[in-house]
Amino acid sequence: MKQFICFNYELYKGSPYAVPELYSDVRDTLDPDKNAAFEFCEAQPFIALRDDKVVGRIVAIINHKANSAWNKKAVRFGWVDFIDNAEVADALFATVEEWGRERGMTEVHGPLGFTDFDPEGMLVEGFDRIGTMATIYNYPYYPVHMERMGYTKDVDWMEYLLTAPTELPEKHARITRIVKEKYGLHVVKYTSHSKLARERGTAIFELLNEAYAHLYGYSALSPKQIQQYINSYLPLLDLRLVPIIVDKDNNLIGFGVLLPFLAEAFQKARGFMFPFGWWHLIKALKWNKTRTTEMLLVAVKPEYQGRGAVALIFDDIIPVHNQLGYKWSESNPELESNTKMQAQWDYFERENHKRRRAYKKDIGSK
Repeated sequence: MKQFICFNYELYKGSPYAVPELYSDVRDTLDPDKNAAFEFCEAQPFIALRDDKVVGRIVAIINHKANSAWNKKAVRFGWVDFIDNAEVADALFATVEEWGRERGMTEVHGPLGFTDFDPEGMLVEGFDRIGTMATIYNYPYYPVHMERMGYTKDVDWMEYLLTAPTELPEKHARITRIVKEKYGLHVVKYTSHSKLARERGTAIFELLNEAYAHLYGYSALSPKQIQQYINSYLPLLDLRLVPIIVDKDNNLIGFGVLLPFLAEAFQKARGFMFPFGWWHLIKALKWNKTRTTEMLLVAVKPEYQGRGAVALIFDDIIPVHNQLGYKWSESNPELESNTKMQAQWDYFERENHKRRRAYKKDIGSK
């Protein structure tokens, strides 16, 4: 496992664009005793060796819940890295394909993780732009090998670099007024992580299950996963950047989560929290040593989607964003088919600076 994780660090050593994943995060994600997704997933990590040296890695995953929901017999691949060598790439993917066939799978797709909370999508445009904490970076030769091996596009995600306006665009301001009056919606903010977890933690992730149910490859989070994410993620949030939308009866309708841009801090940490990695992350989280944020999550109940509820999030976030000294925000991946979300950016100065892809391949049956 140490070889598996550290190969990524070695392959991208010196890259100004790659963001190292945290060693402990990868280790725990691939540990059946620590990752609640193993309740409904099975997985096998592999490494490729040449002369006792690691030259590639990959994880084969079967998400039985997602397969059932989407009526698929799919094996996923994730955490894939390899040197620019056809023999190595062929060996890795042939191994995943055979592992899947042995378990009755008829297709391969990825890069995907166990759930949507794992990094997904292979970079196909934007190789000269720094990655984010939530995404994968890969060299330009990766998609070349994918196509050579017979993998084709399944879906693409778009990423935008947004320039924060000095004030809310007039259309959003008008929509905000209408939504407040028509539906009685308003924003609440928390100053205590424990209170947020206690009052809204479960509801937030249950809302994600509703809002994301139709998105590519999504599988609903289980109660055990929800508790795991409440414990892991909520304490890290800057609550000034977490607007919660509620209705007149205080029911959760939607929310947004932004984080300080952590890519450069992760690069300095080099994959490890200790001995000094924690310091770089604390500086980025607590003292805003960056002018950019990451838009980690935006979710609205399905019945309020397309009705302007998202405008309330921007109405709250833009002034706070400016007050804290941030100038830009990374949208993180959005499905190219998610026109409702992309329409939100029409009134912002933006750059579509990255594109990433999920590939697929029919592998028949054993």
